[in-house]
Amino acid sequence: QVQVAESGGGSVQSGGSLSLSCITSGLTFDNYAIGWFRQAPGKEREGVMCSNSKSGGIIVYADSDKSRFAIVRDNARKTLFLQMSNLKPEDTASYYCAAKYGSCSGSWAVYAYRGKGTQVTVSS
Repeated sequence: QVQVAESGGGSVQSGGSLSLSCITSGLTFDNYAIGWFRQAPGKEREGVMCSNSKSGGIIVYADSDKSRFAIVRDNARKTLFLQMSNLKPEDTASYYCAAKYGSCSGSWAVYAYRGKGTQVTVSS
C-alpha cells in the first residue's frame, strides 16, 4: 500500500525558515516524480516545486519561490524535503505533496498518490 504524508509545518515569523518533509512508502521512489503544492485560503491549489524521477531535475512553478525554496531528494529514505527560507506572510497555506510515476506535472489532479497536507503560517 502506497502512503504519502507531509510533516514539518508550523508557525513562523516573516523572514523565518521551515523544512517540510514528504515521507513515502510502498513505491519504487526513484521511478516517481514528487511534487509540492500549496493552497492558501480562498485560492486554488498551485504547484510549488517538483522533483522529477530518476534524477531528472527540479521544476519550479513560481518565480517568487525560486531563490527562497529548495528541494532535497533522499532516495534511500524515500523522502523529499522542501526547505523554505525568508518566508513571507503570503506563503501562508496548506502545503501538500504528491507522487506520480514518471515526470513532474503542475496539475494536482494527475498525481496518483497524495498527502493530506501540513499547515504553514507566516506572521508579519
